[in-house]
Amino acid sequence: MTRKFCFLAALFVAFTMLVATAASAQAVDARKALQDAAKAMGTTNLKSIQFTADGYLSKVGEQYDLNTDWPHFNVANYTRTIDFDAKYMRLDYDQTQGNYPTNGYEPVPNEHVTHILSGDFAWDMKGTTPMPYKRLYLDGMPYADIRQLELMLTPHGFLKAALAATDAIAIRQQIVGPSDYGLSMFGQWVTIVSFHYGKYRVNGTINDKNLIELTGTWIANPVYGDMAYEMRYTQYKDYNGVQFPGLIHVHHGDPRINPAENYFQVSIKDVKANIAVDKIPVPDVVRTTKVDPVKVVTQKLADHVWLLGGGPMNSVLVEFKNFVAVVEAPQNEARSLAVIEEVHRLAPGKPIQYVVNTNHHMAHAGGLRTYFSQGTTVVTHQSNRDYYVDILFSPFPRTLGPDQMSIFNPMYMISRRPPSIETVGGTTSIGKYVVSDDERQMQIWHVQDMAYEIGESYVKVPGPSVARGNHSADMLMVYLPKEKILINADLFVPAAPGAKPAPATAGMRTLDLNAKKLHLDVAQHVSIVAPRVAPNAELIQAIGNVQ
Repeated sequence: MTRKFCFLAALFVAFTMLVATAASAQAVDARKALQDAAKAMGTTNLKSIQFTADGYLSKVGEQYDLNTDWPHFNVANYTRTIDFDAKYMRLDYDQTQGNYPTNGYEPVPNEHVTHILSGDFAWDMKGTTPMPYKRLYLDGMPYADIRQLELMLTPHGFLKAALAATDAIAIRQQIVGPSDYGLSMFGQWVTIVSFHYGKYRVNGTINDKNLIELTGTWIANPVYGDMAYEMRYTQYKDYNGVQFPGLIHVHHGDPRINPAENYFQVSIKDVKANIAVDKIPVPDVVRTTKVDPVKVVTQKLADHVWLLGGGPMNSVLVEFKNFVAVVEAPQNEARSLAVIEEVHRLAPGKPIQYVVNTNHHMAHAGGLRTYFSQGTTVVTHQSNRDYYVDILFSPFPRTLGPDQMSIFNPMYMISRRPPSIETVGGTTSIGKYVVSDDERQMQIWHVQDMAYEIGESYVKVPGPSVARGNHSADMLMVYLPKEKILINADLFVPAAPGAKPAPATAGMRTLDLNAKKLHLDVAQHVSIVAPRVAPNAELIQAIGNVQ
């Protein structure tokens, strides 16, 4: 009797769970849901669309610290023009810094920007000159891929792509509780459609008015892995039978793992449907240009010290008696693998014991996983430790851009615990981390924001403000006392040979103030983002009497 009762109770629980599941997420006919939305939104006979807006854009991957958003700048006359059948999209806008903080960088230039997608080709225009892309988007994926995804993540682009897909599936579910303003909430029902575009899964949410309110996908990123990319559409209006949102808000990142997520937001001023689109033919230079191949060009800076350049960003090799250290692992794994190969050629038989990370910006940290997965100790600012362990060095699969760690070392921090990370102190600490032997020493210092120390808040100081002149709250610099070499990320970027020297910047002044405070005897400056090494006299001359 007891056994029968237990069986009936288990059956009842299973049935209750099944009913609850059916009530919360019901499989529905994806094609019918899409057709109903296309009819309601005026997508069926829509061939082209153009909308104009104002708002902000962001520099993804360059937040000042790990508790803030991507840094924003103003955009006006933001105009996106799309020909759906031709898979053609053009985006124009006028950018200014506005009132958004620069974080010690120069303000974004006041200029007109043009991005173009035509089928499988993407490029920029500078006036009438086509500018092909020679680098991956955020060092993780081709620009043509991200532009194609952006086209199909538009409300009408999503419906057209989903209707053309052969694998579209859908569920209908109730949204219980609150949501962000304008989205379905408090018991409203939505239909979520999902399909594949090549290797990318694309999702879209249709609300109870048959309007697209969310679209999203994931993209390959060296730091985040599969990085969320979501567009939100609210405040719809009717434009001669075509429904279009009045507000577009886009997320690039996941707030559950880091606050930086808001990529851009624009308020719509005008929408025109079925216009004749004046398409620019794909220029020959765009058809023939490829992403720059990864190469390493070596320059000897001193005995046992080399600049490893040849790309858009550099590393520095410092050889000790029984091991070597590498300063910076930029961009992505492809760059790191090429640098590691060159390191083994220059210092055969010596392990890479340390890799120094100057800051958490994506371009500067994207290649760290390759070193970490082989057991190299990562030296970084203490504020980055948890962020790196939880995100950058996460063991979760990377389906869009698999790397060595995700393929060969998914259990790294189980089999080789604890994580091999050493840190440099906090926001005001002037303590250093030292790597040394009886031949040489490498000092790793935190670069402080010097605005308070020079009394900028109390007295007028000549020249540009140095507030946040360190560019990132976690910024580190590396000093080699024997060689009198100071390595910085991007605070002092020597001009290319033959180019006009750059005027004094907050970054230059901050670097010099930190060096003087620490009594560093500097003869040469090496920048992670510049191909040329400069004497300290060049920095002093650039700063002039401003300091």
